[in-house]
Amino acid sequence: MSLQIKAFEQDYARFFAEDDLQGNAFYLNQLPTTQVECILKIKSDVMLSGLPYFVGAFNYLGSKLDYNELSMNEGVNFKKGHTITLGLPLAIALSGERVALNLLQQSTRISTFTQQFVKAAEGSNIKILDTRKTTPGLRILEKYAVRVGGAHNHRFSQSDAWMIKDNHKTFFGGLGPAWKYFQSMQTFYQNTIVEIHSLDELKMAFELGITHVMLDNFLPADIKAAVAIKKSGVTYEVSGGVKLDNIKDYLIDGVDAISIGALTHSAPHIDLSMKIAAPNKNTSWLK
Repeated sequence: MSLQIKAFEQDYARFFAEDDLQGNAFYLNQLPTTQVECILKIKSDVMLSGLPYFVGAFNYLGSKLDYNELSMNEGVNFKKGHTITLGLPLAIALSGERVALNLLQQSTRISTFTQQFVKAAEGSNIKILDTRKTTPGLRILEKYAVRVGGAHNHRFSQSDAWMIKDNHKTFFGGLGPAWKYFQSMQTFYQNTIVEIHSLDELKMAFELGITHVMLDNFLPADIKAAVAIKKSGVTYEVSGGVKLDNIKDYLIDGVDAISIGALTHSAPHIDLSMKIAAPNKNTSWLK
């Protein structure tokens, strides 16, 4: 976990700066450091994820939580009412609780939602992908949650792979000139994905030798028509308009992947909380 804390040190510093821990040194110095029992309460049916970030937040403040002792809970489906117990110094538990829970909750809601899409696509050979429609500053956590939920990551940044979108084509004067521009970047190992909006444009992409195609907002009937002319070695990604209640219509043989921005930008709320057990072990108030 020390490597994880080091890698995200600047992020944790930013997260805790929002809580203004440095604003009242007297309060921080007076908080007891007594070791207390903390109960993580799961208040929704979830696939729990984000525990590395949850643990890292407390350890950034100086605790010595061992992630290995909690790791068996990562990626596990829990019913509402399940609890997980951990030990923390009171000062760190109180100071880190909100940040740690916010990170855990954000990751868990995404993994829970993602798992529903993955299960809906079971039996097909189609991969479920995320997009770059993530919360600024939380992309790594959110894409991590997608992976825990059983789906696959698309690009992490604009330059992981080039993507020729409608705005590129508008500016450069069409698919051909836009493709020529990106080819001039001379990045030998970098793939280029092209957003396609019609069957005619798809045929033009084949003529240009494009192999990674995103069929944008294609209706199922149009996707079937695109599959009928698919070239060997070409990858079809479908994007736009795919939801849990219609995904079955898009599970068409010949499609390789479906990318869904909603995995990260519209995952439903889930509820988690953390309670500190009273020193006398009377925990009736937790109910």
